[in-house]
Amino acid sequence: MNTVLTDEETIRQYLSSKPNQCFETLYTRYVNKVYQRCLSMTKDSDKAEDFTHDIFLKAFDKLDGFQEKSSFSTWLYAIAYNYCLDQLRLSKRLNTIAINSNLEQSITESQEARLHEETLQLLKQSLNALSTNERVVLQLKYEEGMSIDEIAKLHNLSISAVKMRLKRGRERMHQFCLQQYSIQHA
Repeated sequence: MNTVLTDEETIRQYLSSKPNQCFETLYTRYVNKVYQRCLSMTKDSDKAEDFTHDIFLKAFDKLDGFQEKSSFSTWLYAIAYNYCLDQLRLSKRLNTIAINSNLEQSITESQEARLHEETLQLLKQSLNALSTNERVVLQLKYEEGMSIDEIAKLHNLSISAVKMRLKRGRERMHQFCLQQYSIQHA
């Protein structure tokens, strides 16, 4: 009988004795999903491909530190998301403005970039303030594009439970953002 091991079982069973098999198995399972996440963030297939390879190298380098506090896929997707976000931030910082460009336009663009960056930071903070259950459901729905039905099946939840977690998560994120705005503008 040929049973397919879960990600966590694969890591436990093969990481120390057959690391190449462990890495190959996990890479095969997730390379397309990580690539799609990178592509959705970069909108550039070449960058997405490069980022995907970098993410797997980073994840495999840290795999012995994976503590199973969340599923492997959630852990990997978090690495992918953070890596892409860091790379996009870095590329924005490295962009230069032509000497003859209009100063007013560059100020407006830098204000927009700063506002965009602040908004992303606020969303990331509000997402991190959620419970793990709410955060995972929101990420699957809005970052991964999974349907409510798919999420329900994946986590053995009823459809109404998934909808409720989504609703509560959005409400808590909204409240967090309002509180932060009040603090910053008090």
